[in-house]
Amino acid sequence: MSDVSRREARERALGLLYEAAMKHVDPLEVLSELAVAPDPYCEQLVRLAAEHRADAQRLIEEASSNWPLERIGIVDRLVMELAIGELRGPDAPPRAVVLDEAVELAKTFSTESSGAFVNGILSAVIPEGH
Repeated sequence: MSDVSRREARERALGLLYEAAMKHVDPLEVLSELAVAPDPYCEQLVRLAAEHRADAQRLIEEASSNWPLERIGIVDRLVMELAIGELRGPDAPPRAVVLDEAVELAKTFSTESSGAFVNGILSAVIPEGH
């Protein structure tokens, strides 16, 4: 799978996670209601993010000591949950790739300063060599 298609899969997965958050439903419910199944990598990303959400949120909150989870922008939080889930998946890309992609997603879909925030939190919670 090319980097472009993985990037597109990440963008689509972020959109599905955002839809689930706005509807206050499990991301797997959003997946199951789609008329057309998403790209397999996108589906894997959504499933991994959903599976590891509680642990990801705990890690994010611990790393952002002065920012409770509810004060972190929803897109920033979802980008980080997506990245943490992706790194826990089978055949995960290198840490540096996932961090770079998360920063780009945050800059594209949130604010310019979100990239640095996301990078700082993820660098703190994702061990080197992962």
